[in-house]
Amino acid sequence: MKMKIPLLYTSILYICAFVLFLEWLYPVNIIGDVNNLTVFILFTMFCFFISMIQIQWYISMPLKGFGLLFIINSLFLIHPLFSRLWFDQVFMEISFNINVLFSQQWYELTPLFRSVLFLLLIWLMSYLLHYWFIVMKRIFLFVLLTIIYITVLDTFTVYEADAAIVRTFIVSFVALGMTNFFKEIDREAIRFSWVKKSSIWVVPLITIVLFSTLIGYAAPKFDPQWPDPVPFLKSTAENAGSSDTGSGISKVGYGNNDSRLGGSFVQDYTPVFQAAAKDDHYWRVETKDVYTGKGWEKSQDSQYELQQNNAISLETFSDSVETEKFTTTLDFQGNNNMEKLIYPYGISSVETSQDVELMLDSQFGEIRTELEGNSLRLNNYAITYDRPSFAIDELRKVSDEDPASLNERFTQLPDSLPDRVGELAAEVTAEDDNRYDKARSIESYFSSNGFTYQISDVPVPSENEDYVDQFLFDSKVGYCDNYSTSMVVMLRSLDIPARWVKGFTSGEVIEQGDSQESYDIYEVTNANAHSWVEVYFPDKGWVPFEPTQGFSNMAEFHFNPDSSEEKNNDEEYVAPETESEQQQLPEENETKTPTSTSNTINFNVNWWYVLIGSAVILLISFIIYRTRFRWKTVYLHMKIKNKGDAKTYQEAYHHLLKVLAYNGFSKNADQTLREYSKRIDSLYGTTTMRQLTNHYERILYKNELENQEAANLRQLWKNLIKRVMA
Repeated sequence: MKMKIPLLYTSILYICAFVLFLEWLYPVNIIGDVNNLTVFILFTMFCFFISMIQIQWYISMPLKGFGLLFIINSLFLIHPLFSRLWFDQVFMEISFNINVLFSQQWYELTPLFRSVLFLLLIWLMSYLLHYWFIVMKRIFLFVLLTIIYITVLDTFTVYEADAAIVRTFIVSFVALGMTNFFKEIDREAIRFSWVKKSSIWVVPLITIVLFSTLIGYAAPKFDPQWPDPVPFLKSTAENAGSSDTGSGISKVGYGNNDSRLGGSFVQDYTPVFQAAAKDDHYWRVETKDVYTGKGWEKSQDSQYELQQNNAISLETFSDSVETEKFTTTLDFQGNNNMEKLIYPYGISSVETSQDVELMLDSQFGEIRTELEGNSLRLNNYAITYDRPSFAIDELRKVSDEDPASLNERFTQLPDSLPDRVGELAAEVTAEDDNRYDKARSIESYFSSNGFTYQISDVPVPSENEDYVDQFLFDSKVGYCDNYSTSMVVMLRSLDIPARWVKGFTSGEVIEQGDSQESYDIYEVTNANAHSWVEVYFPDKGWVPFEPTQGFSNMAEFHFNPDSSEEKNNDEEYVAPETESEQQQLPEENETKTPTSTSNTINFNVNWWYVLIGSAVILLISFIIYRTRFRWKTVYLHMKIKNKGDAKTYQEAYHHLLKVLAYNGFSKNADQTLREYSKRIDSLYGTTTMRQLTNHYERILYKNELENQEAANLRQLWKNLIKRVMA
């Protein structure tokens, strides 16, 4: 079979493309929030297999489309396939995501929609890589991009790419060697046909690549000549990241002085602490209540009260809020400069290895640890907390009657605040009739409308400028302090009590638990220092909101089961695994839709169905592939019979050449069509091939075919194909 070996060559090359593309998928499971990467890998295998066997597009597209539909239906759609409720659910998903796209609320796209986009990308890449690797044989660019992608992830994320870079090296050089070898043969017009037909030449190529890899692995290596670009050099300044003047460039980190906000800073990934926890959440430290027009201050000095029996009496939300009890352990790294306790929402008690006094300032949420009247910095402690989940339908129904003392304190604004700030807040919330929706409208306002997250070239307001006014109307660039302060001020301009909160984001998962009962290990660095917003709701307490572009709210929200309110426009957020003060996209920022209320994308898949379905699809694909020439013959026979023009006959003649080649009688490169037709006729003892070839050449130059002649040619063509395929 003369076409078997070229097919083997293209298959090996395409398998190399598949392996390289997998290197793009593997890190997603580590740096993203996707819990079941296996589903996408199976779909990738299916798409690449369909492309490798080179099924016609009108067959391959329905097959890949069916595979995509099968996955989406298994993961997200709860009703029977193609039922009325199934179509209703699909229509609601489409409508919701179209509205999100038009409103440019990219982070609110549902998991179903994002999964469809991801699967479509895999589908497209299976075609593009087939074109680059097999048709054009130009693979260097993809190889280069793969190496850059892996090295960047290895440098800037928790992904360990040691084995990946070796795999990429081996596969890339094998693929490059094969493509360049055949390019040289074609360029030099080498006529040693056995070279193209035999795979023996692959042996020295693979041997050289493996030998080079072995030498590179075993050879002694120099120590790094350049310092690691990721961790910033550790500063000797105690409160790194804070700035008394508010000007110049600082290093990010938790600081105490917030009276002068603004200015650029540089990243610092020095670890602050590691936490063992079962969930990701913000780490709270303190709040501030007085906005000066330049930054934040406290309305009074801190007043601490001793907490008895390690129990913490801090209440940020009421007893009517649903909670779930958790524990977490914090272990500080290096020199611990934190004089304040770092804690999650709902803290109820603290356990320490030392006999210390816990001092709480309930006005600002500060918790200090002291020993005999002196501050003591703890290296580790355990916290028990009740994580809240806020009912959206209840938040919408709260009254606007706030306690007088609280209202006065948390709606404070300086007299110098420009009127246009309040006018903008009123415009953004014009269509909202309750406090929750107003807060959500302002929170989402910053995700578009020309705002950009950046840490460099961030202006500092001049003496006559207001910090929030400058950000909202002039610069529109900044980081968390700009976004959180602006939201608090806008809410206060609407007489909604709000306060500014400081702490840390959840950090990166550096070690995942082996089971649901085990704990994940999070590493929190100076780069995770963050600020956000809390809004007061009567009878519910303080509810956190996250306006910073690129960050997602880690607080849990839900609808009560008996609630009949519309849920389309309310979201639950899942924070990205890597939180830092830089522009980033929350990778699985799930939204509350009519069809999904979970916080994370947990794919509950029956793997037997997946395996059986995959096996059936592969079997059907194999059968179609093995019988593709018979299906094409039937199709062309009907087409010639119904149409019978010159173009159709040319297509039928080319199909005949492919059938002959598939059955071991391919045309040699140095043969003319007439010489080839004589050879075929001598094999079958007919003159049919010569007649078909003569008519083909006439049609090729004249581009015309008589009806009577077409009927005769159709019969000759059909008879010859039957003999060849018998």
